[in-house]
Amino acid sequence: MILLESHSVIINDVLTDRFEKASRADIQFVDYDNVRFHLSTPESKTKLLLSMGIQCWPDLVKYGAREHLQNEYQGYLLPQDQTEPEYDVSLIIDLEQLPEGNEDRLALISKLAHLKSTAMSSPFLSAFAEESTLQANYKDAGGAQQKDIAEQSETKGELKIVRYREEEAIYIQASNDRVTVVFSTVFKEETDKVFGRVFLQEFVDARKLNALQNAPQVRYSNREPPLEIRHLPGLHNGEDWGYVTFVFSPRHFANPAQTQQTIDRIQLFRDYLHYHIKCSKAYMHSRMRYRVAEFLKILNRAKPEVAAERRTATGRTFRTR
Repeated sequence: MILLESHSVIINDVLTDRFEKASRADIQFVDYDNVRFHLSTPESKTKLLLSMGIQCWPDLVKYGAREHLQNEYQGYLLPQDQTEPEYDVSLIIDLEQLPEGNEDRLALISKLAHLKSTAMSSPFLSAFAEESTLQANYKDAGGAQQKDIAEQSETKGELKIVRYREEEAIYIQASNDRVTVVFSTVFKEETDKVFGRVFLQEFVDARKLNALQNAPQVRYSNREPPLEIRHLPGLHNGEDWGYVTFVFSPRHFANPAQTQQTIDRIQLFRDYLHYHIKCSKAYMHSRMRYRVAEFLKILNRAKPEVAAERRTATGRTFRTR
């Protein structure tokens, strides 16, 4: 299956072109999950403004997104009062003060193209840090009272909710030995339900393979939410809704590189799922069209030939076959 890129290809291509030769720009486009971008040069062609509008920005701010972006884009991030209207984040890139080396420029382009994934990573980073704190505070239960053991086994952090789409959300909660991530997704078409169940069940069964024993544990439930979030009000129950739970152990975020790779993959899960559902439907339609064309060829060959009547010199008629 195809893995979706975590960066914006449009931002990457435009910045690569503008870093070579500065020119005017006014480009608006939409990425996955209805995230809006605007690349423009409002002041001069050497001052490139990159703005992003994301639906779940109020949720991300609660989990330190602004501070995380400040650390990652120091010198580029504009203050909140200077952010472009109708957008949540704005970066200013001075094309006259770019890094000298080609590798440094490519690294800067890659970092700017990951603006969305960097903002979305803040609640995951917060949960991973919280897991480390809970694990450090977790005491060995050997010799403790039974009540203490029960309390320690239920050590959990704050339940973080990121409403990244109009009807769907990501739920993240850290424990002393794991981080649980729950995706809610809605299937608006009857065929999507069938394909979705097949794909999600495959995620559950794939971990049984020896080569995937180190993969995160995956659970899928429909009709009703999983136990981790069942206490929340306003959750949807029904055939149209599905809940996918990923359980990450500390080995999945053991170092910064592995942490970033885990975050990049998990935040694109919903898009990955629906993208492959649409690809499967397109493939099925193409196969059906091919079969219909083949059947029409067979039917055309099966048409009986019309016998032609001919006359002899004496006026008698006969038919040729």
